[in-house]
Amino acid sequence: MTIDSPEEKKLREEIARRTDADGRRMERFLSMPDLSRTKGSPIAEIVDRIIRSPYFKDLDIIKTPEIVPADISFDLFDFPPDHPARSRSDTYYADDQNILRTHTTVMWYYYLMDAGVKERIKNNEPVGAFSFGKVYRRDEIDRRHMNVFHQIDGFYLAPKAVKVIGQQELEESLGAIAKAVFGPDVKYRLNKDTFPYTNPSLEMEVEIGGKWVEVVGCGVVKGSVLQKLGVDPSNYTGWAFGFGLERLAIVSMDLPDIRLLWSDDPRVTRQLRLGQKFVEVSKYPPITRDISFVVDSSFTPNDYFDLIRDIGGDLVEEVSLLDKYENAAKFGAGKVSYTYRIIYRSTDRTLKTEEIEPLQNKVIEETQKQFHALVR
Repeated sequence: MTIDSPEEKKLREEIARRTDADGRRMERFLSMPDLSRTKGSPIAEIVDRIIRSPYFKDLDIIKTPEIVPADISFDLFDFPPDHPARSRSDTYYADDQNILRTHTTVMWYYYLMDAGVKERIKNNEPVGAFSFGKVYRRDEIDRRHMNVFHQIDGFYLAPKAVKVIGQQELEESLGAIAKAVFGPDVKYRLNKDTFPYTNPSLEMEVEIGGKWVEVVGCGVVKGSVLQKLGVDPSNYTGWAFGFGLERLAIVSMDLPDIRLLWSDDPRVTRQLRLGQKFVEVSKYPPITRDISFVVDSSFTPNDYFDLIRDIGGDLVEEVSLLDKYENAAKFGAGKVSYTYRIIYRSTDRTLKTEEIEPLQNKVIEETQKQFHALVR
């Protein structure tokens, strides 16, 4: 099931016409390939293993828009008004009402609004679906984080006459995911957790190389959420899960850098197989540059990380804060001094100073221009 959204098409066209930094950035993100649907990608392999699990055989698959209304993304799922995800420092806003989706859970709305699914609910039948693909969040820059990544969500609702879903069903579904991705002998454990739209909730850890790693969250869908989605919570109960796919791929292959998942280098791609430990192609040396500047106290680090990624692209391995302090006598009231370290490193070649200097100079230029910063 693919949801056709004329609103999304219009917003994509508007973004493509924009010339501001955020517009160009969102256009680039939206045009990046969906690795969950890219043959040969370990991200797609994780998805395939899960949806082929016999435990999930009755779930539909739905492909939803990547630009969605903010109220559908947050209000329907009981995100509190002050939740950080609602802020422009955490989320990409296409306009004042629409965002680049921050989670694939938004598929619940599109699925449950489908006429055929509504008819099944009217007839008191179970319903459920998978959705997977790219999601977008402003984030820090390091070897484990990118602004664009992939998630998968699944949920199942059943009338109480068929099944009352509770803790046991949560444990069964999480176990099915663990075995589908990591094999029948995987060791896993479950812990209590908290999510806005489920209660009770659990998170699962799997043992990899003697270490416990959190990989997925799951919970019983809250009645308040079902009600807002047009489902009677006095009749239906359900479980739901959602998680980032990169984390499982990194854990499965012991990948040292998330950027490797996007690589076209054959020396890298032939190694990207779930369960196969990745062997470094070569340890290319980094080039490190520091930048210090004074800005207004309203400065948002995630916006700055976006700027650096815009300029340096995949050559930026990490951006770390070295120093932050205020000194009204020295800088003026409401001003803050920051020092960041940018590490440039390629995953497939040795970088040269002469190709990094123009990038660093552009970072300095745009820091001054976009943030009205005084570079020190």
